[in-house]
Amino acid sequence: MIEARHLRILRAVAATGSFSAAARELGCTQPAVSQQMKALEQSAGTTLLIRTGREMRLTEAGEALVRHAAGILAGLTAAEEEVAAIAGLRAGRVRLVSFPSGSSTLVPTALAALRRDHPGTRVSLVEAEPPRSVEMLREGDCDVALAFRYASTGPAAAPGEWDDLVVRPVLTDRLVGLVPEGHRLADAETVAMADLAGESWIAGCPRCRRHLVEVCEAVGFTPRIDFATDDYPAVVGLVGAGLGVAVLPELAVESVRAKAARVVRVTPPVEREVVALTLPDLARVPAVAAMLDRLERAAAG
Repeated sequence: MIEARHLRILRAVAATGSFSAAARELGCTQPAVSQQMKALEQSAGTTLLIRTGREMRLTEAGEALVRHAAGILAGLTAAEEEVAAIAGLRAGRVRLVSFPSGSSTLVPTALAALRRDHPGTRVSLVEAEPPRSVEMLREGDCDVALAFRYASTGPAAAPGEWDDLVVRPVLTDRLVGLVPEGHRLADAETVAMADLAGESWIAGCPRCRRHLVEVCEAVGFTPRIDFATDDYPAVVGLVGAGLGVAVLPELAVESVRAKAARVVRVTPPVEREVVALTLPDLARVPAVAAMLDRLERAAAG
């Protein structure tokens, strides 16, 4: 196999005309140059240099190899510089996917910090709810997925669903209740889920809807879901219009101005785990590791 170090030595010999002169230029010994040239000729399967008096002259094969060596070594140098830039976070990219309430709360702070600390790193963002976002990560369509799962044994959070991934805990997001102003429970500090049994419900994303049903059934009733939407501002708007009640994560409520709706604590407490996910090999990529760190710091702040 022809190696880059062999090509560099061959070019030096061709330029200087001798092993000893090439050795001086490269900062090594003459026997080392001779040994490397023998190894190169063995790899090439033909003679590359012949001695004419005190000078070394290239054969036709040697001339061809030197001619190609310039482009090969230039390309290798460019590749080394690009890799070094990526490793040093002077370049590189991260493809991030996030669920909407994370995109509007945690992600902007994390991206601003990453750009400030490593302006050469580019980040792209798309939105998707889990489990689709996790599928995108496994399919190679993103590098980091900001995702969530509920503290549940139901299908909304199957045990072991992330066992093949690197899981970076970001925060625990508590769910709160939303009721219209003027509702009988609007002034209550804490509301039991069972007290909402007869209400019309407005539900969020599919995973959130499944979890809502689980929580309600655990306290003795099945919620009557009259409206369902993935858009959190729409949920808040529907509650504010007096069309029903809802339970939303605090991240979602934080990102929406709750007009004509009251936020109340619910019991038993309901929480979801927000995490940043990546693949084990990607976790070693500097830009990906930096993104994971900034997401964690954004939550801590």
